[in-house]
Amino acid sequence: MRFRPGVLLVGAIVATAVAASAQDKKIERSAVPAAVEKTIQAQTQGATVKGLATEREHGKLQYEVETMVNGHSRDLAIAADGTLLEVEEEVAFNALPTAVQSALTAKAADATITKVESLTKKDKLVAYEAATRKGAKKGEIQVGPKGEALKHEE
Repeated sequence: MRFRPGVLLVGAIVATAVAASAQDKKIERSAVPAAVEKTIQAQTQGATVKGLATEREHGKLQYEVETMVNGHSRDLAIAADGTLLEVEEEVAFNALPTAVQSALTAKAADATITKVESLTKKDKLVAYEAATRKGAKKGEIQVGPKGEALKHEE
């Protein structure tokens, strides 16, 4: 097989473009559609909006709103039509049900749990997600609302 630098260059450019398109794009609040703004106003009463971004999730545009409420994070995913898709809210580890604490601890193995969030979709708690760290390596784990294993990641 012959080395072909042109093919490698094209592959690198395509990979970079794909990675860039999967990232959040920061936006100003004035750039959100009226329906999204209405949902932001309803969902952020008493909160501080820290940032706004757009992202394509499964090919669909959604707006991500990063907020702080009473000292903890509460992030929203909103569809372009204003539908609230998901809420990720920081939860103190010791406030979790015992079964969830046990399941996250077991799944983290020898990594340290640095943050836990509840994941709510369509007003229903669907999972708990924990950020983990082992040395310099960061990870993420999820369990169901009762500490059970999930069939798929939320």
